[in-house]
Amino acid sequence: MLSRDDFVFTIGYDGPAAVVDSQAKRRYAALSTRELAEKGLFRAAYSSALYAKSREELQMVVDIYNKIAGASFTLDSPLDRLFGVFPVEVKRSIAL
Repeated sequence: MLSRDDFVFTIGYDGPAAVVDSQAKRRYAALSTRELAEKGLFRAAYSSALYAKSREELQMVVDIYNKIAGASFTLDSPLDRLFGVFPVEVKRSIAL
């Protein structure tokens, strides 16, 4: 399984490996889910909440997104499609 940081900053997959944005990882890896969302890094924030398997964090990301974007998404909305994040089981990563 990938580390939290690798999962949060995954930008795609190459076969059995996650492709990780190493610059974003270096710059933002220390931020919490809330801090990522408050900075407008919603894809990373959503990934972080998914990785934590926390409904509270998912709700927080949705609330912050709705406030900033003027949207009205809920946890029942297709958030995976909105943020382009789908949990995938891979064991290794490639840093770009």
